[in-house]
Amino acid sequence: MSEVSLFGLLAAYFLLLLLVARRTARDATNQSFFIGNKRSHWLLVAFGMVGTTLSGVTFISVPGAVGRDGFAYLQVMLGYVVGYVLVAYVLLPLYYRMKLTSIYHYLDVRLGHQAYLSGASFFLLSRTLSASARLYLVVNILQLTVLDSLGVPFWLSTLVILGMILLYTYEGGVKTIVWTDTLQTAGMLLALAGCVWWLLAQLGFDLVSGWQALEAGGYTRVLNQHSDSPGYFWKQFCAGIFIVLAMTGMDQEIMQKNISVPTLRDAQKNMLVLTVVLTGVLLLFMFLGGLLSLYASGVGLAATGDKLFPAVVMQHMPAALQLLFFLGLVSALFPSADGAMTALTASFCLDILGWQRRSDLSEALQRRQRHWVHLGFCALFLALVLLFRWLDNASMIGLILKLTGYTYGPILGLFAFGLLTARNVRHGARYAVPLVALAGPVLCYLLELNQAVLFGSYRMGLELLIVNGLLVFAGLWLISRPAR
Repeated sequence: MSEVSLFGLLAAYFLLLLLVARRTARDATNQSFFIGNKRSHWLLVAFGMVGTTLSGVTFISVPGAVGRDGFAYLQVMLGYVVGYVLVAYVLLPLYYRMKLTSIYHYLDVRLGHQAYLSGASFFLLSRTLSASARLYLVVNILQLTVLDSLGVPFWLSTLVILGMILLYTYEGGVKTIVWTDTLQTAGMLLALAGCVWWLLAQLGFDLVSGWQALEAGGYTRVLNQHSDSPGYFWKQFCAGIFIVLAMTGMDQEIMQKNISVPTLRDAQKNMLVLTVVLTGVLLLFMFLGGLLSLYASGVGLAATGDKLFPAVVMQHMPAALQLLFFLGLVSALFPSADGAMTALTASFCLDILGWQRRSDLSEALQRRQRHWVHLGFCALFLALVLLFRWLDNASMIGLILKLTGYTYGPILGLFAFGLLTARNVRHGARYAVPLVALAGPVLCYLLELNQAVLFGSYRMGLELLIVNGLLVFAGLWLISRPAR
């Protein structure tokens, strides 16, 4: 693959994003930035959200895990389906009924200002860490495979990529991202389909015989019936439900796109179509993973896990597919980074700076403040990515991504307490709410650290999110009283 060709592809891709941004950001206002003036088409939102949901980590990791775990990810996917239905018919009606711009304003109305700030703060922390860690992982792959050979330093690569994201999200925000996410999802799916087609051709299979070969190789196994294992079916299934509830239904980045749709009915259609498309795409990623494992064993390639997909692409696929792979990788990167930066800006302005409680700020002043906040998050992303590069520890990045999952537990607990009980936090205990929210992830970490002593052979997995939420829920119960 020619480095010049890759550079040309990336330049053309960025230019296309900028052209889309220029068109969509015309006459944009603060409401355009936050919720797209509630004029987004539900089908565009649904298709674009596939790219947001599937990060660059998923693009590499889901196919890489098939050789080890088979199609076990289906266990989580089944939970996802139930979770998306609950988001569509429980949470979205609430957000539309309250006419929310920031979904954490619900916590203010229901549980008080301290709960509101706690939920928003945990979102800001979690999304900042997770988005910058994912950005680092993808930029690092681009750097190691191509950009180092061109003599481009890592800091410059990161700065240019963040600068491009800043340029096309600076004015339009959600109004622009709805369209760019659609474009990026299309790029990712094109790369996925192209790689599957090439592998089938190389292995001499069609779709049916390819599936039969995966079955014969043991790659299509799904159910884990070992109750002590982190991969046990019911753990994975239940965790899938709560992952979607917390990380989609209670996540400002995802929900601000949903509530940019004009009507509740259309927003619900968006969620249901997303469920169907996402399930199909994840199945195709797993199918790709099985084909990669078959191909690697046939040619004697030793790479496994996250290294498998890039190794097959760079060492065996033709240049055109290598370019397509990088198009897919970049397309998987941008929806998670641009959406996160926009959502963080929105949440900080609305929740921390308190725009919803202030009538003294003109549209022009809010616009200036929003620009500075957006620039600030861009600089923070740059600093964190460079920090991860300096640490140069893959396990450290994995830990960061895991810890960000911990931070959704308090959000889950806060929303669940508000939705499932009629109790109110006692007036004198409202300042204890942030401490309760902090206690959940801390206790979960201690449980995980000492699980061998506490639970014997039982090992906790994704259900930690549920335990985290339950601990916060219990803490809120202790400092609350029945509604009068």
